[in-house]
Amino acid sequence: MANSRGLLYMLHKDHIVAPDGFNRWRVPPASIAIHLCIGSVYAWSIFNPALTKEIGVVAPTAGDWALSSVVWIFSVAILFLGLAAFVAGKWLEDVGPRMVGVVAAFLWGGGFLVGSLGIQTHQLWLLYLGYGVLGGCGLGLGYVSPVSTLIRWFPDRRGMATGMAIMGFGGGAMIAAPLKGWLLKTFYQAPQYLGSLDSVKLVLKDGVRFADVNGSLIQAVVVTHGDLKGMIVKGAEGVYAAGTGNTGAAMTFVTLGVVYFTVMIIAAFSYRVPREGWKPAGWTPPSASEVEKRMITDKHVHIDTALRTPQFWQMWLMLCFNVTAGIGVIGVAKTMMTEIFGTTLPTVVNAGFAATYVLMISVFNMCGRFFWASISDFIGRKNTYHCFFVLGTLLYLSIPYAAGQVSASPAVMWLVMFYAATMIIFTMYGGGFATIPAYLADVFGTKYVGGIHGRLLTAWSTAGVLGPLAITSLRESSLQNAIHKLATQIDPATFQAKFGAGIEQLNTLIAAKTVTLSQLLEIAPAGTKDPTPSLYNTTMYCMAALLVIAFFANLLLKPVHEKYHLKEGEDRHRDAAEVGTAAGAVPD
Repeated sequence: MANSRGLLYMLHKDHIVAPDGFNRWRVPPASIAIHLCIGSVYAWSIFNPALTKEIGVVAPTAGDWALSSVVWIFSVAILFLGLAAFVAGKWLEDVGPRMVGVVAAFLWGGGFLVGSLGIQTHQLWLLYLGYGVLGGCGLGLGYVSPVSTLIRWFPDRRGMATGMAIMGFGGGAMIAAPLKGWLLKTFYQAPQYLGSLDSVKLVLKDGVRFADVNGSLIQAVVVTHGDLKGMIVKGAEGVYAAGTGNTGAAMTFVTLGVVYFTVMIIAAFSYRVPREGWKPAGWTPPSASEVEKRMITDKHVHIDTALRTPQFWQMWLMLCFNVTAGIGVIGVAKTMMTEIFGTTLPTVVNAGFAATYVLMISVFNMCGRFFWASISDFIGRKNTYHCFFVLGTLLYLSIPYAAGQVSASPAVMWLVMFYAATMIIFTMYGGGFATIPAYLADVFGTKYVGGIHGRLLTAWSTAGVLGPLAITSLRESSLQNAIHKLATQIDPATFQAKFGAGIEQLNTLIAAKTVTLSQLLEIAPAGTKDPTPSLYNTTMYCMAALLVIAFFANLLLKPVHEKYHLKEGEDRHRDAAEVGTAAGAVPD
């Protein structure tokens, strides 16, 4: 008992109060390190090609997980991020950032290990449990652990301080994207090659292709020219034996879990908190006139009281819709880039270009967090969010236009337009996360900002479901419509010769992944327009509409009414009562 109490005390905030003369700039690197580790979640789309080919390896086959199922793992992780942050926000104020950071390391690193077991055994629920639930809780704890601490260390630059920490979360994918790609290729094993399409006898059973090898039927994976660009490691066209290779995803998960756990533990033990009443040398709090102009309060609102204010729910709506508009795109960034431009500009948009696009998302996401949060210290938090919503609406509307233009007339200028629009969007997506803690401190005060921020992150959880749901369901609907429409333009005899079944079995062939849009285009009449670039148009229009609603929520935001402010000595009375309750609840 004594040893366990000693260990807990080492992690408690009372043990990590910094002495006078402590250099406050030693705290941000630890915060950034943890956020770099958990920020790798933004590079989730790197795993999509591997996880959707765990059996086929070179191409999806019957029994492989669908993209929509894999994308939802990312959504579950973000959902539990918000739920964990909601619960941990108040706990963070009680125990301090070090204890929260250590627990986050166990959950995030352990989540990867459980996820790897799910991949190895092809049990999707284990992947959801490990990466989604356990890893998501680690995300939430790791995310909130440094925020309120940095606001207290940098009262003179609240936006910059939170921007520094949360910048790491946005930049995590910048490191993780190439690292994940390299690990996948390192652990990759090609499946058994059975021969060219002409040399292997194929048999169709219930819509699934099998290869007849010396009288034995082996489930086959057929790779055509259109499938080559989606291969993890380039191979030859032809027929492969399903289930004989390895995408490398399971060992990649194990490696990342060990690395992230180690880095996060070291960073968590580097956390320090300032003593009560500490202020930076030479800093003067803002004047009354500036406080009123910038909507910065010197009062405090309790965590529980904040939920009763309209300001909390206005800011919840703002964050939710801003995140919804960006998170769905981030979850399928690599896939979307390939689908919109891969067929129209194949010499430019290859696998390497798409991977670089994911990397650049991370770069702009990261830079936007520091840039917009720092700018907000000068132009104010409200004006910063006005920029997000007005400019963001125009940029989302520009994406369908660029996709339509490149489909009609393939030109690099439309790719440049798309690229620039999405990168600016991602700066504002990240900037919204980095600015919101300082915005909360301005509106509700600094005393309970960590807990209030944790509860506001349930908006992120909601967006983590809404964004991918919108983009995958609308894309899937558009894809199904495009396949059915394209199939009607193909000669039935040609269809029969290509797939070994009549067009009346189209739905069965689609479900078995035997018929794909790319393979239909190969036998479509000359001059047939490729519908792929337009698959995301409806989603972009919906995202723009959400930003318009968020704009008005921010426009109508006013200071918190004084009836919600803590009275003189009320905060000490509340804290003492809560400590007493907690002490009574735990047997000595």
